[in-house]
Amino acid sequence: MPPLLPTPATNAAPSIIRASCTGAARRAAAAAAAQPPSSQVPAVAASFSTTASRPKSTKARRLFREWESNEGRAFRKQRGTTQYLSPREGDDTNRPFPLNPLFKSTPVLDEKSRELVWERIMRDGDTIKAVSAEFGIDIRRVAAIVRLKEVEKDWIAKGQPLAKPYAKAVLSMLPRWRINPNQSAPPYEAINELHVHPYTMQQIFWPTSESRHFTREDAAKAFHPTLLSADRRVPHPELIQMEREVAQDRPLWDASERFKQAVMESERKAAEKQVAKAALEEKNTTRVNTERFEFRFKQFNSENVGLKGRARNAVGWRYGTPHDDRSKGHQIKIPTSVP
Repeated sequence: MPPLLPTPATNAAPSIIRASCTGAARRAAAAAAAQPPSSQVPAVAASFSTTASRPKSTKARRLFREWESNEGRAFRKQRGTTQYLSPREGDDTNRPFPLNPLFKSTPVLDEKSRELVWERIMRDGDTIKAVSAEFGIDIRRVAAIVRLKEVEKDWIAKGQPLAKPYAKAVLSMLPRWRINPNQSAPPYEAINELHVHPYTMQQIFWPTSESRHFTREDAAKAFHPTLLSADRRVPHPELIQMEREVAQDRPLWDASERFKQAVMESERKAAEKQVAKAALEEKNTTRVNTERFEFRFKQFNSENVGLKGRARNAVGWRYGTPHDDRSKGHQIKIPTSVP
């Protein structure tokens, strides 16, 4: 319904009040005429809503303000360590989400610990496996720390700016782990975990004699003839040998020295193998340099596709080969070996 508008007055007939008013009435009419125009116009507009105006602060904001003034007072000032919200007051845990207690924040290595790892390897000449076993850090993490530190040292030498404030701010929001080389401490993470091999995902019933000593080597051969045992597939097989020597009453210092020599020999062989592989790759590659690109050509035999046509070194293997292990009707599964 449109709002009601006042009807404008017409000049068809003269006003009766003006014609009949006397002195007092004329003064009252003059006083009324002197008032503001807004007081003379009647409120003819209709009100379409009777609901009270919504408050400016939402319920979530009001609840947050109440929590901030009571329980949240402890989080106003930084204590120098990570402050996570805990479901119970005084529960100092690494669980940043109160509604998800199963998630636990893992501490990160601080700047001094990473600098210590870099000094042990690049200045003192220790091996990666030895540093990993001493500080309880995974081999891949130790290698990543050394690579990133080398990049950082190179940037400092070239005068490039580093994002130190950003790194400091990120580390202040995470739990940190510091390594003290002068005292024994628990390991930072598991360094000798064994990843699940696809060959071990099958269920096998392997008959064996009760009087036979079934070892890990026998278990690996039962899964596959070329599968290595668990003692040889772990990242630190030298640690297992050192523990065996200590169990045989060998002095700990002697076993530690033998461990360092073993890991040094292992890394030397791995480096030689990598260099030989790179040299063979370079020998089989023909390089053609242009103004913009470098083309690399290799010799491949398209007929060398393996027994089933799915060799990993065949042409086109990296572009994706469809698996037909679950196809029905056209595949004849005949065993090729008898265990």
